[in-house]
Amino acid sequence: MAHIDYYFSTLSPFSYLAGTRLEEIATRHGADITYKPLDIMALFPRTGGQAPKDRHPARMEYRKQEVVRQAARLGMPLTVQPAHWPTNAAPSSYAIIAAQKAGGGDLGALVHATLRACWAEEKNIAEDDVIRALLEGAGFDPALADSGLLTGAEIYAQNLEDAVRAGVFGAPFYVTEDGEAFWGQDRLDDLDWHLSGRPAPEGA
Repeated sequence: MAHIDYYFSTLSPFSYLAGTRLEEIATRHGADITYKPLDIMALFPRTGGQAPKDRHPARMEYRKQEVVRQAARLGMPLTVQPAHWPTNAAPSSYAIIAAQKAGGGDLGALVHATLRACWAEEKNIAEDDVIRALLEGAGFDPALADSGLLTGAEIYAQNLEDAVRAGVFGAPFYVTEDGEAFWGQDRLDDLDWHLSGRPAPEGA
């Protein structure tokens, strides 16, 4: 069975714009997914990047145009400057990690609902009540918001180290078991193509 490590941030608009396409691709190819939420603000300086607040205004203006274009093309609602962004990504990430360990619900739905809550529903995904509702809505025990704190913190930190070792430098980022890496929701078609087993060009 093919495997995909999915590195993402619950604060990333581009992770939100991926929608549920990763899950659809994985289902089509019989692949399983390990969801690896990480601290994107800690990842940037370790891999040659900058936090949004430190980027040149021209880059930030282009980023704004790009997320608006992508959302319109995909037919997805988007608030360009959410009321609660940036917020603390750790609590929602811990909950996702705890849910993945516990099982029993729809993890892909939880991830997307968390991102949608931030980028389309003006919710603060650092708040306990919001996190519990997201867990329950995806079929998980809402108490995971509390019980998974310690394990979540440890794995959240480990996900960052795993990301650096795997060559991850942004979000969303997809790494297959054979080491192929795909950066951005606009590379999901390439991931789909790769998992189909089509041969690379000669000399690649």
